[in-house]
Amino acid sequence: MNDIVKPFTVIAVSCFLAFIGKAQTVPVYQDMSAPVEDRVEDALSRMTLEEKVALLHADRSYGAAGVPRLGIPENDLTDGPSGMRPEMVWQTWAHAGMSSDSCTAYPALVCLAATWNPDLGYLFGRSYGREAVYRSKNMILGPGVNIFRTPMNGRNFEYMGEDPYLTSEMAVSYIKGVQSDHVAACVKHFAVNNQETGRTTINTVVDERTLHEIYFPAFKTAVQEGGVWAIMGAYNKFDGQHCCHNRYLLKDVLKGQWGFDGVVVSDFGGTHDTKEAVENGLDLEMGTDLGSVEAFRRYKLADPYLEMLRSGEASMEELDDKVRRVLRMLFRTKMSGRQPWGLLASETNMAESRRIAEEGIVLLKNDADILPLNLSDMSRILVVGENACRIMSRSGGSSEVKSKYEIVPLEGIRTRVKDSVDVIWQPGYMSDATPEKVDSLRKEAIMAAHDADVVIYVGGLNKEPGQDCEGVDRQSFNLPYMQDELISGLAATGKELVLVMISGNSYAMPWINDVHALVQAWYGGSEAGSAIAAVLFGDVNPSGKLPFSFHKSIGDCGANALGAYPGDGKKVEYSEGIFVGYRWLEKKGIEPRFAFGHGLSYTDFKYGKVRIDHKRISADDSLTVSVSVTNSGNLPGAEVVQLYIGDKVSSLPRPVKELKGFRKVFLAPGQTAEVSFVLHKDAFSFYDPGVHRWVAEPGGFSVMIGSSSSDIRGRADFVLE
Repeated sequence: MNDIVKPFTVIAVSCFLAFIGKAQTVPVYQDMSAPVEDRVEDALSRMTLEEKVALLHADRSYGAAGVPRLGIPENDLTDGPSGMRPEMVWQTWAHAGMSSDSCTAYPALVCLAATWNPDLGYLFGRSYGREAVYRSKNMILGPGVNIFRTPMNGRNFEYMGEDPYLTSEMAVSYIKGVQSDHVAACVKHFAVNNQETGRTTINTVVDERTLHEIYFPAFKTAVQEGGVWAIMGAYNKFDGQHCCHNRYLLKDVLKGQWGFDGVVVSDFGGTHDTKEAVENGLDLEMGTDLGSVEAFRRYKLADPYLEMLRSGEASMEELDDKVRRVLRMLFRTKMSGRQPWGLLASETNMAESRRIAEEGIVLLKNDADILPLNLSDMSRILVVGENACRIMSRSGGSSEVKSKYEIVPLEGIRTRVKDSVDVIWQPGYMSDATPEKVDSLRKEAIMAAHDADVVIYVGGLNKEPGQDCEGVDRQSFNLPYMQDELISGLAATGKELVLVMISGNSYAMPWINDVHALVQAWYGGSEAGSAIAAVLFGDVNPSGKLPFSFHKSIGDCGANALGAYPGDGKKVEYSEGIFVGYRWLEKKGIEPRFAFGHGLSYTDFKYGKVRIDHKRISADDSLTVSVSVTNSGNLPGAEVVQLYIGDKVSSLPRPVKELKGFRKVFLAPGQTAEVSFVLHKDAFSFYDPGVHRWVAEPGGFSVMIGSSSSDIRGRADFVLE
């Protein structure tokens, strides 16, 4: 497959005038060498009132008008944090049926988070950004950074796990990758959007400390470290006001405290009141009411806003601030003059997608080192499960991707083993089958297992409503389609049984003690099957780590245990506060099924003693933490060294430990790496709502180094003076 290229997007008039030596006659806003703020002010001064308002609302499904008279291009958005949706028929949600919009499907963001590798976050963002540029998109609606509060959230697969630090680090790298080629990333959904149940009406009740410690950090880091150019509001309400025009969230925090200079975009149909939208910080309104020019003119930031301006009910200062933000984004993207050619569904992009999928796969269990599989020891492999043949990228709601192709697990396995081993497939279950048919399929699969040397079960969830899908939450913590009975039946045959589970969420595992190996493979994109096969047969040594805890039962999750999910239909109270994920489990002394940060390898890693450069530090000092890590096994591999901080005594309740650093190191057999972390005041601080700021209290702390939150290999104590 040859790489496909497209010419630069440029302002033709500006380039022509520059070529003939008359660049000095180009208006400032067209001069791509001029500072962005100068260009913004020049363009703003030339626009009519009607042109300004037209910039602030959609005029089709995924776009908003430019200013044709001034040569200012339209804003073109693409949905999906893991690849582009198909092109739509203008002013409709119908697929256009084009033959030129097929693209690369990248792994779901939960898979990216499972790599624990910010370098891959940058690679992911840049690769995807190249595809967006090729299709003339200047904004990607992603990444999603909402925290996993409960495994019942149907949209968790679009996010990056339960920990704000991990999410922040991975999101920043993704943003920088996307924006390196002058495409705007749009971080979503701000804020406290952690369930799909009642998502457009539910009022979330969250205390100030929990907001700042759990649900704000990824957004704040995206702004202040990632320099993100756009942020999308959430559907839900916070403190009784819709998030897409919530004064506290958008004006006070985002644009005020954090200094965000980009565009606040509404979620589609998430704008409900013109006055609030105008005064509370919304800049660009997207919607779901399509079909005609008149429909778009009814948007809250369209004709209703124009009427307020003409009557004097709305200020020109507020309008100009919004227009500046939209212009700033255009001059950073389409009118920057620095966008690359772009690549679409190229060999390069597919290879990068595969690398991310491979590195995100997590080996959860591997009894007796059954993996990697040795083909010389077998003549027949039985693959069981509908997910072995199911294409996942083209469903799931707004995250659907029009992938040029998707290698399913069965295809990946067959391609890898070639003709050396017979590979037989049995569905075992079907998502659209009756209970009677499922019973028949289960019996057929179990019978076939008796004639196999090894059984590879490929199951889990899919992207149908009620599982991992936008718009609705999961119906059950258990696997659907009677998979638990099927897995138990396969285990009872006594054959070696390897489970490859596809999902973006955790699930119950009543059969866990009866299976030999368990591989968590997520939604892997275009090269999903190739990545899975590479791990199963040892071409790739798994190095992924869980970005969230796997509970033994749904009652082990704080939100569910407290009856604080999904709320009463009108509001949902975050009663667990800051104790989300492993923080809750450790507070309550609950053992997880698999801990946050857990992930096995085909080799072993030995940790040295944890060393710190000072036993006592002041709040203005930094603390350097070091540890040596050795690959003590026989294969090359990668380990994620995780650093947690514990506060021994605090005036407010704090978690037992909190992730404050991680490094992924790649080591040859026998090789040792020295891993160091430099910690500052923020690593020891908590948010004190009594004084409305972060504080670092004097006292004793522990720094813990481990391979997961429950596998701590060493620690050292110090005193903060």
